[in-house]
Amino acid sequence: MGKDKHNGIKVISLGGQGELGKNMYVIEVNEDIYLLDAGLMLPEEEMLGIDAVIPDISYLMENKERVQGIFITHGHEDHMGALAYVLKYLPVPVYGTKLTLALIKTKLKEDGFNGRATFTEIDSDSLLSFPQAAVSFFRTNHSIPDSVGVVIHTRDGAIVYTGDFKFDQAATELYKPEIGKMASIGEEGVLCLLSDSTGAERPGYTPSEAVVARDIAEAFLAASGRIIVACFASNINRIQHVFNAAAASRRKVAVVGKSLQRVYETALNLGYLKVEEELIIPINEISQYDDREIVVLSTGHQGEPIAALQKMAKQTHKQVTIKKGDTVLISASPLQGGELILSKTVDLLYRVGAEVVSSNKYKVHVTGHGSQEELKMMINLMNPKFFIPVHGEYRHLYAHQKVGIAAGIKRENIVIAEKGDVIELKGNKIALSGKVTAGNILIDGSGVGDVGNIVLRDRRLLSQDGILIVVVSLNRQDKSIAAGPEIISRGFVYVRESEKMMAEATEIVSEIVKKNGSRQPFDWSTLKQEMRDALNQFFYEKTKRRPMILPIIMEY
Repeated sequence: MGKDKHNGIKVISLGGQGELGKNMYVIEVNEDIYLLDAGLMLPEEEMLGIDAVIPDISYLMENKERVQGIFITHGHEDHMGALAYVLKYLPVPVYGTKLTLALIKTKLKEDGFNGRATFTEIDSDSLLSFPQAAVSFFRTNHSIPDSVGVVIHTRDGAIVYTGDFKFDQAATELYKPEIGKMASIGEEGVLCLLSDSTGAERPGYTPSEAVVARDIAEAFLAASGRIIVACFASNINRIQHVFNAAAASRRKVAVVGKSLQRVYETALNLGYLKVEEELIIPINEISQYDDREIVVLSTGHQGEPIAALQKMAKQTHKQVTIKKGDTVLISASPLQGGELILSKTVDLLYRVGAEVVSSNKYKVHVTGHGSQEELKMMINLMNPKFFIPVHGEYRHLYAHQKVGIAAGIKRENIVIAEKGDVIELKGNKIALSGKVTAGNILIDGSGVGDVGNIVLRDRRLLSQDGILIVVVSLNRQDKSIAAGPEIISRGFVYVRESEKMMAEATEIVSEIVKKNGSRQPFDWSTLKQEMRDALNQFFYEKTKRRPMILPIIMEY
């Protein structure tokens, strides 16, 4: 690559555009590449059996000698959860605040990362120098402490990446945003703003966490039995509210869930949670206390609370069973597409006799993302020349574009980008100038990237129409049938009620084997393909279904 190819400033999204999660943004300043966040995304409904989705970093691997570092805005997994994969192939320094780095290290250990990684702790006063730019930070208000925005200072002006943010006017000291510093950055000149779009469809302001703290405390005092609180593992602000309310109502707290335990212990050890030691009890000791003295703080796999709550209601959870008289506080909004699961879970909770605290009476949850007026405030503080909405599905990005126009940014100075789009900032123009490789890497168990579209298609077929296994044993000498054919059905039809159809299918297989056995030379692949084709047509005519057909042929 010639040096002229790397002149100027470019912005590329490798994740986080057109989706919620998987945030990863590339800022190129001449020869330098600065990587902002490295998040994962929970799988969509059609991604059967997938545990998590991370960005495709092919472009970074092709240019790894140019990458100056990875700058993580905060400790949520949609911003740092892909690091175990990224650092394996891209051994570059990671920059983050004290709590963020501590959560990253425990997450890497949990993910089995055994490579080498360099971590540099920063705070909002840090200023880092690189060959083509300097990098500084500003404190933001989010649902987790130590959240920062990132500023890349170039000769043409600053590139500002907000990370997740809101403006809570009643935020406690640990969560206060540096509004004055944001205004100073704007006065110095912002070339381009990349701003959080998650709440762009909501008018007005996001309600204050102070309201949530008050209402959780009131709900605790009103409850007569045990209290079960379901929240996201990484919402440290909410966890603090629960401990405060438990102390005020003289209850003990048992923490349930691997992700929650990890985040809670890390935040507690570093002083980001204030909890009296005698307030905490192990989950196996809750039976030793009266019901009105107990709070169970719970989350589930990857910090998502609703599935764990459903298990408790169904009495399939290993540690907690919800019973009559319990009060359940769901202090979390459902994940993308999870509204139906939440609705069914609430129904189950009422069936077992629990009281579910809804937002109609008590406000027990608010989002960590700013609404339209807060997004306008960020735009006005930064006063950018160009604007790129980030973090969200297309509808969020589109809504944020409208907010930007209302705040005074010209339409031609705003770009809504897709993953992989290269946005070039040149002179007085912002424009798309190409595309790089971007997409999804699927994680299934310990496998990373070994499940692709073909495997997902097979899983979808299996879930819809089931599978048929055809087993035939052939004589080694003359290729005649030695045993079988036997047809095994799983998820297709109940064999005992379809004996006639299965007998016909067996006869079809026998005829195909006899016909192929007399051919010279004998071809295994032709035999298997003819079996699949004939059975596919036969079963579709009979059932209008297309099961997956797996022929297994053995020789004796």
